[in-house]
Amino acid sequence: MKKRMAAILMTMALAASMTACGGSESGNGDKKAKADSDKIYQIGICQMMEHAALDEATKGFQDACKEKFGEDKVKFDLQNAQGEQAMCSTIVNNFVSSDVDLILANATLPLQTAAQATADIPIVGTSITDYATALEIDDWTGVTGVNITGTSDLAPIEEQAEMTLELVPDAKTIGILYCSAEPNSKYQAELYQEAMEEKGVKCEEYTAADSNEIQSVVSSAVENCDAIYVPTDNTIAANTDIVKNVCVPAKVPVIAGEEGICSGCGIATLSISYYDIGYKAGEMAYKILAEGEDITKMEIEGAPKVVKEYNEEICKELGITVPEGYEAIPTEE
Repeated sequence: MKKRMAAILMTMALAASMTACGGSESGNGDKKAKADSDKIYQIGICQMMEHAALDEATKGFQDACKEKFGEDKVKFDLQNAQGEQAMCSTIVNNFVSSDVDLILANATLPLQTAAQATADIPIVGTSITDYATALEIDDWTGVTGVNITGTSDLAPIEEQAEMTLELVPDAKTIGILYCSAEPNSKYQAELYQEAMEEKGVKCEEYTAADSNEIQSVVSSAVENCDAIYVPTDNTIAANTDIVKNVCVPAKVPVIAGEEGICSGCGIATLSISYYDIGYKAGEMAYKILAEGEDITKMEIEGAPKVVKEYNEEICKELGITVPEGYEAIPTEE
């Protein structure tokens, strides 16, 4: 009997011990949850190059992340590829080696490079015109189906075509200027050409392989065209002074795909806010990392609004009267 009682007591003690262990595991779980709440997220940002539009997108992204995560809960490793593919690859591979929590790909080449570098780390893109083109997705549904989502900088091309004829109504031939190394620029060029030719206006493409070719290409364009259209092209955006120095003396107006290009060399643009699409990308990053949203099912999002803007200085130089409904692009003091 004593032996049986001792066995029962031993069993009870063992059960109590297991319960205590269970309590200990619960405590560890609480600590883990606290550790997660105390996590500092590491985000690598690969920006294609420095110019106003991309800078604004990065700023919007960082501001959104700071607001959503808390300034002390997120750290950024901001790297600029200076327009170089090799540099872009080095930057992204370093992010992957460091096992960052998320990569922001600011522009098409960083997005493509990040997509090749990792299938596991979440990638949020911004300043991307067309994800299907950038990622070579044939059956586009609005989501990538992989570890990539983000925001698009595509403004309505049809409305840009209408703007061209509103400001340059007598134009018979429009030159489309962009960098041949940027697939999203070519995508916009094709849409614009289709829209203009439906309106009876001829278009001719003028492409530069890099910044060294811009001056000669623009010089050729102004000799044969009544106006020039520039899509959201990073290479042209970084060299608007070259375009302006050729086009303004030749009295050939430039319709721009975004505000930064327009402020540098254009007369008008149907502009989106790059800050806004960057901010939206930051909100998406928060949903992925903090709320556990499935990135493979997150739709690509566009700019919340577009605005008709004009460059007051260049319009005066070219004698162009801007109709109502346009806002002057703010000038730096």
